[in-house]
Amino acid sequence: MPGGYEIDREADALNLLTTLLFDFPAANEDLLFGFQQQGLSLHEATILASIVERESVVNDEMPLIASVFLNRLHDGIKLEADPTVQYAVGFDTISGSWWKTPLTSADLTIGSEYNTYAVAGLPPGPIAAPSFEALWAVAYPETSGYYFFQATCDGSGRHVFAVTYEDHIANNCP
Repeated sequence: MPGGYEIDREADALNLLTTLLFDFPAANEDLLFGFQQQGLSLHEATILASIVERESVVNDEMPLIASVFLNRLHDGIKLEADPTVQYAVGFDTISGSWWKTPLTSADLTIGSEYNTYAVAGLPPGPIAAPSFEALWAVAYPETSGYYFFQATCDGSGRHVFAVTYEDHIANNCP
């Protein structure tokens, strides 16, 4: 669970991991209830929240971004989340970053169970450490009919959302 922890100075790695693992679900019963309402286990919700975390630049969009991914999951549509591909690509020596941007068409075909363009459903594990806001957004997403989103053209970090693929394409920057 994001936040601060008091760990005894003499604690070993096992004590640390035990504290982190046991404090996570006990930290907020409302989160666990929300995950259950979305049909997600704690592990699945953490994975999805990690994707929401990486997709979101503006925290107030997290519940809407979560709704898009949940709509896609519930309808059996691939997530097609760029951060999962960035995670699969790993360190990009050209940009000197772990989060390569922009991605190429070849990147979207990388053979990895983390590539949500190629593999349906959630990847096997989180791609980042989700914030409390991302976890909450997955537990209590906005209700929407959206299936698509992309960054706005103004560089603000905000997104524009669409119900249909045609509307999504129409939202592309000129």
